[in-house]
Amino acid sequence: MILAGDVGGTKCNLAVYRGSDGKYQQIARSRYESRSFSSFQSIVTKFLSEIPGATKEFGGEKIEAAGFGVAGPVIDNRVKATNLPWTVDAAELTRQLATKHIVLLNDLEATAYSLALLSPSEIVVLNPGVPAPKATQALIAAGTGLGESILFWNGDRYAVASTEGGHTDFAPRTEREIEFLRYMKKLNQYVSVELILSGRGFRTIHEFLNPSVQHDSFNGTEDDAAPEITHLALERKCPVCVETLDLWTDMYGAEAGNLALKTLARGGVWVAGGIAVKIRKKMEDGAFFRAFCEKEKFGALLAQIPIQMVLNEDAPLLGAMSQAALAAGLQK
Repeated sequence: MILAGDVGGTKCNLAVYRGSDGKYQQIARSRYESRSFSSFQSIVTKFLSEIPGATKEFGGEKIEAAGFGVAGPVIDNRVKATNLPWTVDAAELTRQLATKHIVLLNDLEATAYSLALLSPSEIVVLNPGVPAPKATQALIAAGTGLGESILFWNGDRYAVASTEGGHTDFAPRTEREIEFLRYMKKLNQYVSVELILSGRGFRTIHEFLNPSVQHDSFNGTEDDAAPEITHLALERKCPVCVETLDLWTDMYGAEAGNLALKTLARGGVWVAGGIAVKIRKKMEDGAFFRAFCEKEKFGALLAQIPIQMVLNEDAPLLGAMSQAALAAGLQK
């Protein structure tokens, strides 16, 4: 069996897979609130204590390999989580799980490795473009944070390079976005793209546009407001929420276009993460694509790039599982 994990600032998803010859079935899965635990290892312990019933029919097979996608840079087989007071260490996991086949990946690296495993029903096309086989691809995903990764053709398959592109500086494009940056600078010394293009960004934008309009969720954390703001926007029940979602989507499209230019991603751009799925109606109305293409000199080139959105929110688990299987020699 293979243990896989998607380790984020808000939640941790863990799952066990079983199979062979490149075909794997998920036989157990659980979700945990990240901040309810003092360490990632304690979540793994809890998960393993809860799954015996689900795995009993397979004769209590041991875990042969494990792969984890973690929100943070992987350095020397360790990850200091970006939005959590944790360090995820492959050596500690090796001892805990009694297997030497431990793979640590950045969460967007894990998601990128899932793309080849997705079925057509798990993908929606935002722009068909003109596919360039074996050309570089790029992936962007907004959720609790903002992640970006790059896929390079290595002559046999796509290999993935992780980045910390979500922590680069926000680049405003319009007068309103310039005013928004000034507003953000009053609140933060540094204004990264992630501060805006993540769950917390919705409330910040809403309060910038009209601080007099308040919603029930504003009594909680900034992340807590995102579901209410996006719901009210999609239902068109609050004009400020509609404007908030419009501005957020424009900036998301613009950042995706920036990533496409920096990587010359003629093979396609992928959009993943929990937010895009929840605002699918908005992602498909053309605003994201227009902002993606609005660049000096290269709008026509960007319009030729295929853009696909990942609907399967378990994509990081799939990617982490596939790389663990590869490390253990269970698949080619």
